[in-house]
Amino acid sequence: MTLSHFVARARNKANFQEIEDYLQFTSDLLSSQSSWLQAEIVCQNEPNYRFWQLLIESRFPISRPLNATLLCSLNDLRDFKAHLLGDIGRREFMTSLDPSARELMNRVIYTSQQCIGVALDGLPADASNFARKLNGDLFERQMQLWIRRMGVDCSSATVRVPVYVDGVKQCDMNFQHDLVLTAGEEVKVIGSVKTSSKDRLGKIFTDKLLLNALTEKAVPHVAIFLNDVQRGKKSDRTYRVASTFLPGHFKAFTIKINPLDGVYYCDLRPSMKTDPLLNASIFRIDRLLCEDLWALLDRDIHAPIAIEDDEGLS
Repeated sequence: MTLSHFVARARNKANFQEIEDYLQFTSDLLSSQSSWLQAEIVCQNEPNYRFWQLLIESRFPISRPLNATLLCSLNDLRDFKAHLLGDIGRREFMTSLDPSARELMNRVIYTSQQCIGVALDGLPADASNFARKLNGDLFERQMQLWIRRMGVDCSSATVRVPVYVDGVKQCDMNFQHDLVLTAGEEVKVIGSVKTSSKDRLGKIFTDKLLLNALTEKAVPHVAIFLNDVQRGKKSDRTYRVASTFLPGHFKAFTIKINPLDGVYYCDLRPSMKTDPLLNASIFRIDRLLCEDLWALLDRDIHAPIAIEDDEGLS
């Protein structure tokens, strides 16, 4: 199959309705590399990243940077589907996974999303904004599907919060969120899902501050990011990556506004592992799915929040 086939497939959201659809797309793309992968370029400043030079319609676009240490092989994908996928709906199974299985889960999520991104990199340059939006939507959907497969009610939705003054209702305020996790009628967790934190950190922290001030309840807020790496400036045929994570902003928001209840990445930046505050606040996505999600759902919140518009899978 040519890359044009995968571009057309990735452009249609209807092709991604279940986790299996993401895994099948990934398997098909990787098994067809010989037909569309022109060359692999090693990143100059962070050698664990690779750029793929793509072959499509007599063009040779360069892909987004890919962390080679996180990319799954076809055997990895087969092992995941055979030994892990069928049991992720069982809490006791997820909470007892060993480190290697958890690492594989993180790599599967990363690889499947990045394969969609690579396909969309094959679009013409004037479609870059469309590709970015679509990739973000499909990552949001993927995370919804993982959480739903675990037996948790989850959707993108608008929540309605009543605003009172001296016991008298004045108005309602609506907040739209990528993830709203519920148990019955109760909103348990609010989440933001983005491929990158670039230009988005402030809103996530502010959303938690406003919602908790209005409800007078500590409603858990989490943020999920794929990575924070983008193409650096290309000059003299040198390929580099640049970080889109702003550690100073994150620390200031955490210290002076309010800490989030969990921040999760597939691809952690080096500072997230070495800086004490970042290391205590930012984790791999498998930690959310195997540990933190259950602890958050067990909290008694009882915030006066209603679902205004359940949008389901976006």
